[in-house]
Amino acid sequence: MEGNQVLRGIIDNIEKVMVGKREAVELVCMALVCDGHILIEDVPGTGKTTLALALAKTIDGKLNRISCTPDVMPSDITGFSMYNPKTQSFEYREGAVMANIFLADEINRTPPKTQSGLLEAMEEKAVTVDGQRYLLPEPFLVVATQNPIEHLGTYPLPEAQLDRFMMKVTIGYPAPFEEEEIIRRFGQVNPLDSLTPIATLEDVGSLKEEIAKVQVNAAVTEYIIALVNATRRHKSLLLGLSPRATLWLSRVAKAWAYYNGRDYVIPDDIKKMFVPVCAHRVVPKTEAKYEHITGASILNDILKSVEVKG
Repeated sequence: MEGNQVLRGIIDNIEKVMVGKREAVELVCMALVCDGHILIEDVPGTGKTTLALALAKTIDGKLNRISCTPDVMPSDITGFSMYNPKTQSFEYREGAVMANIFLADEINRTPPKTQSGLLEAMEEKAVTVDGQRYLLPEPFLVVATQNPIEHLGTYPLPEAQLDRFMMKVTIGYPAPFEEEEIIRRFGQVNPLDSLTPIATLEDVGSLKEEIAKVQVNAAVTEYIIALVNATRRHKSLLLGLSPRATLWLSRVAKAWAYYNGRDYVIPDDIKKMFVPVCAHRVVPKTEAKYEHITGASILNDILKSVEVKG
């Protein structure tokens, strides 16, 4: 089976429990094969947790889930050392992050100190506990969720942590005909219970290797840099895109090209991924916020104004 067919099979399998949300499923899978992480922001009940569970089942990976309440400690995530009187030594006890997919439910409900416990894991795929470094499993994907409506008792994610999420995704409400299908599928049993793996962790590793071979020519690279620099000069933005955003945009465009059966990136791949990868990284100025101008709308304007050369 060709690699992109494996990727399509993973997405098709998840769609058995995520009705009508193929784009959101595609974006989460792009993060998986790009070694990225996903922040899903949406109202309760739209399937954020279901999506993560379905992905873990589909690739036969280990999933750990933690509800990010105010009393969650950094050690709950990273693990801790415990003294063993039998061996007279300290032994590492794994935290929730030791999984292929780590689901952080309502991440903005836990204090900044605990949120920061994820930073090393997300960037370096390792955690340091009492001076000892422990590598995380491969693949490793953080799926964090948050509710955009409820602000009481929440701690907004700082820009430094937002920048470590490859993409921010919204799922949204289903269309009426999709909601009818949800009632039909979930009326008697939960299809998630019978979902079976159709790929392995080794398959995911192979997909990463193949995606790394996808070519990005000089003209497309120049286009990426032009877009990124336009955000740094934009009059409505207080903070433009970081070099990390440049790397992520290039990497996820390669995955999107591969998914569409190409071994080279075209400008349309960049356009498709620009807003999902970059909207949560830019900070509009205060006056722009008062005028209800969002980061996504600014990025869409930039897409219209920056031309592809070559």
